[in-house]
Amino acid sequence: MVAVPLSAQELPHLTAKAEASRAMAAYEGTVEAVRQAVLAAQVPGAVLELTVKAGDRVRAGQTLVRIDARAAEQGAAASQAQVTAARAALDVAAAELARKRQLYDKHYIAKAALEQAEAAQRAAQAQVNALQAQAGAARAQTTFHVVTAPFDGVVSAVSVERGSMAMPGSPLLSLYDPAALRVTAAVPSAAVSGGVAGVQVELERVKGPITPTRVQLLPTVDPASLTQLLRAELPAGMTGVAPGLFARLWLPGPAAAEGTPQRVFVPRTALVQRAEMTGLYVLGEQGQPLLRQVRLGRVQGEQVEVLAGLSAGEKVVTEPQAAVRRAPAGR
Repeated sequence: MVAVPLSAQELPHLTAKAEASRAMAAYEGTVEAVRQAVLAAQVPGAVLELTVKAGDRVRAGQTLVRIDARAAEQGAAASQAQVTAARAALDVAAAELARKRQLYDKHYIAKAALEQAEAAQRAAQAQVNALQAQAGAARAQTTFHVVTAPFDGVVSAVSVERGSMAMPGSPLLSLYDPAALRVTAAVPSAAVSGGVAGVQVELERVKGPITPTRVQLLPTVDPASLTQLLRAELPAGMTGVAPGLFARLWLPGPAAAEGTPQRVFVPRTALVQRAEMTGLYVLGEQGQPLLRQVRLGRVQGEQVEVLAGLSAGEKVVTEPQAAVRRAPAGR
C-alpha cells in the first residue's frame, strides 16, 4: 500500500493493493516462565509462619516460610556445650603436658610418661576439632528452618498451611519471575527446516501479534511425534500474562508460488469497531467517506487481511476519527 499525504480537501487515505503474502501456520503452545523454582523443606518440623499467599510479589531474600526450629536450636546448644567441655579437657591435658615436660627435663620421669602426656594432649585437641565441626553443622541446620525467596518473583502456588508438618523434600511453595516469560510449542520438524525467522506470538489476553525478543529451537526431535520444541521469549513488562496461558506461535510458510491468489491488507489503525460490526471508511466517487463492513482474516504485524468487503484499488481512510466528522449523516 502507498500512503497519500493529507490535502486541504482530502482525508488521509491509502490505496488498497493486492499483495502476495506468505502463508502463516499456527501451532498451539503455552506460556511458561524462563526462571521458576519449587521451594522444598530441607528439615522436618511444623510450619509456624507462612508470610505469603498465591499471587503475592516477593523480593529476593524475603522470608516466606518459618519452620519450628526448637529441636534444632537445642541440638546446636548441646553441641556448643560439648565443645566447651572438650576445651576444658584440652586445657587440663595441656597443663599436664607442661608439668611432665618439666619433670622430664629434671630426669624425674621416663620418656614414655612424657610421650603419653603428649598423646593425651593431641587426642584432646582432636576431640575439640571434631565437636566444633559438629556444632557448626548443628548451627547450619537451624538456618534451614527459614525459607527465603531466591529471586524477585511472584508466588504461583502454596502447598502448605500454617500448622502443617513439613518433611524433607516436600514442596512448600512455587514462584516464578514475571519479567522473563516465553511461549513453548511443539512444532513439526519439517515446518522449521528452513529456519524460524518471522515467528509471531498470539496471546488470548493481548491484542495483536507479538514479536518475540529471542527464538530458540531445541535440537532434539521427539521420535513419536517428529516435533521439536520452539521457544519464543516474550518482551518484559507485559501485563496480564502468566505461566500456563494458552498461546499460538505463527510461523511463515514457504513463499507464495506464481499464480497464488493475492490478498488485500490494511493497517489495523484504519479499522472501526461498532458493537458487533467491524468496518472501514472508504472514499466514494465524490471523495466522501463511506463506512463499509468488512470481514477480517489473519493479522500480520500492523497489517490485517481483509477477506471480504474491500477490493484492491479502493481508497481506505487511515484516520477513522477524521472520517466520522466528514461522513454524511447516517453513515
